[in-house]
Amino acid sequence: MIIWVLYDIVNDKARTKAAKICKQSGLYRVQFSCFLGTLTPNQKDSLQLQLADLIDEETDKVYVFPMSRSELQQTALLGQAFDKKLVSDEVRALFF
Repeated sequence: MIIWVLYDIVNDKARTKAAKICKQSGLYRVQFSCFLGTLTPNQKDSLQLQLADLIDEETDKVYVFPMSRSELQQTALLGQAFDKKLVSDEVRALFF
């Protein structure tokens, strides 16, 4: 399944670690606090547990959105859409 992970984490160290966890899970960074990729249900559950252990529930927010390929391909990309320095061809291939 295709997964979007978006977060707003106050602590710099925790935010850096969240990005590392997302990358290690096989997700690709599409913006500074936004990752996209394909995970199995077990990988998604593992990612959610790791992020839940990392964050401060009083101040931080993490969103994990599953999305089908057809829904992703219907997504509107406006303006620059992706930071070309952050996004790989693998992410672009998910859209087109």
